[in-house]
Amino acid sequence: MTRRSYPKGLAKREEILAIALEVIAEHGFSGTTLRELADASNLSITGLVHHFGTKERLLTEVLRRRDEIDAGVYGMDELPDTTAAMIERLAGLVDHNAAVPGLVTLYSNLAADATAPEHPAHEYFRERYDRGRDLGAASMGHLRDLGELPDEVDPGDLAQLMIAAVDGLQLLWEYDKSIDMTRGLRALGTLLKLANEAGRAADG
Repeated sequence: MTRRSYPKGLAKREEILAIALEVIAEHGFSGTTLRELADASNLSITGLVHHFGTKERLLTEVLRRRDEIDAGVYGMDELPDTTAAMIERLAGLVDHNAAVPGLVTLYSNLAADATAPEHPAHEYFRERYDRGRDLGAASMGHLRDLGELPDEVDPGDLAQLMIAAVDGLQLLWEYDKSIDMTRGLRALGTLLKLANEAGRAADG
């Protein structure tokens, strides 16, 4: 009996995550309550909490699922062949995020709260940043080997700066929706290109 109910529980969990992604994207982070999520999932609040434990854990899993979807759509795990391609990939991601402001607000608020080690989302964000830094460093090292970045640039340092740029632009955008995040990232791409050209000219 346990084995028969286990897949059913997993299916319901997946359904809740899909519904939560849609509801939060549409109504926003602060405007979404456990009651609304439970009603949309045809569950009681007790039934909803049963699948995740707390609202914080549910929201963490919502962000985790969003990461999985975005990685598949935008190929975030793939090494870029040019700096321009890397920037356009990130620009496409933040452009998509601008269409789902509720999820951006959820990410920013939860990221700030989760700096506390005891927060339920702390491990998720720590692992997310570690993974992002490692993937970014691999991409930057690959681009440097291809001659797309200056030799003296440390890939790990540049990866951290890219993470800071994306997260920082999204935070500024929450204060001022007139900010064009994709244009900001493309400006950063231009700076990387100019730095590389200057470095190659000095070496030549």
